[in-house]
Amino acid sequence: MIVSPGRGYVFVHIPKTGGTSMALALEDRARADDILIGDTPKARRRRGRLKGVRVAGRLWKHSKLRDIRGLLPEAELARLRPVTLVRNPWDRMVSYYHWLRVQSFDHPAVALAKATDFAGFLRDRELGEMLRRNPYSSYVRGGCDPIFIRLEHLAEDLPSFESLLGFRIEMPVANRSARAADWRGYYDAETRVRVSEICAADIAAFGYRFEQAHRA
Repeated sequence: MIVSPGRGYVFVHIPKTGGTSMALALEDRARADDILIGDTPKARRRRGRLKGVRVAGRLWKHSKLRDIRGLLPEAELARLRPVTLVRNPWDRMVSYYHWLRVQSFDHPAVALAKATDFAGFLRDRELGEMLRRNPYSSYVRGGCDPIFIRLEHLAEDLPSFESLLGFRIEMPVANRSARAADWRGYYDAETRVRVSEICAADIAAFGYRFEQAHRA
């Protein structure tokens, strides 16, 4: 997450949507008063600025907009425009599963991914409920006129954010998981339908389809 009062935006980092690449691009041009929250190099160096800060929720790189209430005066926070990346849910689930399988931290999702195949991972009830409760829109709820940038359509969606920033964004590749580029090959009829059910809100909101061409 990046909170930039000077440039008038809050970048909200939804997990497994390409957010680390965006955070790296933005922190490369960060202002001195930008608040960087996460594990990117400049965010780690500025971590001491957050010591003792009290906010409404958990303060970490994947905080939702509502979690950071208290970080700035309410009127100042309300004027900042939320910006976030979104991603085709079928692609996102493949990325999430393969990323979890190489992690070593103690978390139920890591244990689940390591203990089962992709189909079993998607069938998990708690995973399904987590996704239903946390559609993309929930991360920026309460913000004024959010900018949603589709990872598959950067050339189309980035300009609205770049006009706010006043400069072009060059996003590096970061946290790429070791798996086939074409996510469609990981699915059968059952798993395809499963994602359409548990990610129904995101699919409807952004017009995603399983048949969409994969990103190279």
